[in-house]
Amino acid sequence: MESNFIDYVKFYARSGDGGAGSVHFRREKHVPKGGPDGGDGGKGGSIILRGNSQLWTLLHLKYRKHIMAENGGNGQGSRSFGKDGEDIVLEVPIGTIAKNSETNEKMVEILEDGEEKVLVAGGIGGRGNVHYKTATNQTPRYAQPGVEGTESWIILELKILADVGLVGFPNAGKSTLLSVVSEAKPEIADYPFTTLVPNLGVVPYRDYKSFVMADIPGIIEGAAEGKGLGNRFLRHIERNSILLFMIPADATDIRKEFDILNGELQKHNPELMDKDRLLAISKSDLLDDELMEEMKAELPEIETLFISSVTGMGIQELKDKIWMQLN
Repeated sequence: MESNFIDYVKFYARSGDGGAGSVHFRREKHVPKGGPDGGDGGKGGSIILRGNSQLWTLLHLKYRKHIMAENGGNGQGSRSFGKDGEDIVLEVPIGTIAKNSETNEKMVEILEDGEEKVLVAGGIGGRGNVHYKTATNQTPRYAQPGVEGTESWIILELKILADVGLVGFPNAGKSTLLSVVSEAKPEIADYPFTTLVPNLGVVPYRDYKSFVMADIPGIIEGAAEGKGLGNRFLRHIERNSILLFMIPADATDIRKEFDILNGELQKHNPELMDKDRLLAISKSDLLDDELMEEMKAELPEIETLFISSVTGMGIQELKDKIWMQLN
């Protein structure tokens, strides 16, 4: 089954050439020596990115391999200006970054709904000979050519904007938690890597407030080097305010799992270490009070909650903790 969640596209973009200025002289019956009246060329069309908060994926751009804007029209006599080439506006989800595919250099980033940024600018039109008339040169026989458009291979990458990112190995119960606390309906099954794409859910909170939680596909050791589903998913975590680590109560060594998860994040991007973090021990309905007390001594030095998505244990407390950290 091919997923509809596309967070990476590559295409060839070319803006329009500017139109040439016109070399033209006024010709009228009673004006034998009309001066220059060549108009300017039109501007070439640009390719523009516009943020759209209703979009969550780059799927609509997946099959557009060549995107080319219109050229500007040439100037004409009687000071007629050439027509401007039409711009192409590409709607993209908020959190989209455009890079030059050869240099990997960031070109633009879209962070707000309705925000527009020029990806490749159209060439400016050339000036007509009307601009070159001087006291000593009454009949200039030249005009400017238009400036050529720009071409580039572009990569668009989407980094999801969520308040809370769920971090854990496959099968830590992240999808189940998301389905319990929000209206999201992720695919859930009893085998690793059920989640192949990030799932987003809006978590309702007290007094009609809410926050956004993203279930990022499970990290496996070596993800930062691209093993498994690799760093395609790690980049989504960069935008989350809080990282909620999830480790199941039946894990062999909770501290070791936490250290591995932490290590992968640090290898991918050391700045991730500065984010607020919480640890949730999932599937805690398997534990009794005595076992929980014993486990506390073995846990990493991080604020930890015992939760169960099945029984609802600790879920409201978790939401309260997240809300306090977000605000």
